[in-house]
Amino acid sequence: MHQLEGQVALVTGASRGLGRGIALALARAGCRLVLAARDQLKLEATASEARLLGADTVACVTDVTQESDIDELFQTLQQHFGRLDLLINNAGAFNGGPLDQLSTEDWDHVLAVNLRAPFLCTRAALRLMKVQQSGRIINIGSISAQRVRPHSAAYSASKHGLWGLTQSTALEGREYGVTCGCIHPGNISVERRAASGADVDQEPMMSVEEVAQVALLMASLPPHVEMLEAVVLPRDQLYVGRG
Repeated sequence: MHQLEGQVALVTGASRGLGRGIALALARAGCRLVLAARDQLKLEATASEARLLGADTVACVTDVTQESDIDELFQTLQQHFGRLDLLINNAGAFNGGPLDQLSTEDWDHVLAVNLRAPFLCTRAALRLMKVQQSGRIINIGSISAQRVRPHSAAYSASKHGLWGLTQSTALEGREYGVTCGCIHPGNISVERRAASGADVDQEPMMSVEEVAQVALLMASLPPHVEMLEAVVLPRDQLYVGRG
């Protein structure tokens, strides 16, 4: 597998959950890191953990739905490292409820975090990676991009859109040495689920670390190899044959 030592990786939504897990896995693999999230205290905590693992790490408080914040984030990245080898579009939002009761505000929020933000980050990353003639982008999707559940219209629509963005990025990046893939996780035991009490005890779960290993595998492939799509879920989760 391709070595990640010294590569520069940007992870969004890095303050908690899967983003934090991926950031720490990349730190252990030798990456230099730019970490982005809105929660400054939790973001700094992740950055401190990454530094303890030996990773040169920059933490940037960022609202990834705002174009001006993304511009500032990438300016900081260029100032510190001058390049970008790996972008992990991980930041996500879920506002559920019956479709006929879903507010416009909830719809817009989910689409902004789950689709507008990856577009903004991907656009900025491609501008750097085209010049470098290299780079990899990994989008964190969901099995909801393939098999939807009730009361998840905005989330499912956004993840379907992200899968489309993934394919477009892979196609347009091809001639510039840029690869793009999408990981579709099933149930992950993250803070949001624990706080809400949502189906943690009722459904099979994976750990953050287990899914982070999939991201690390995808990131570690030789630069001429593209894993376009990976579905990873607990063996016993209802997926095959559902819907």
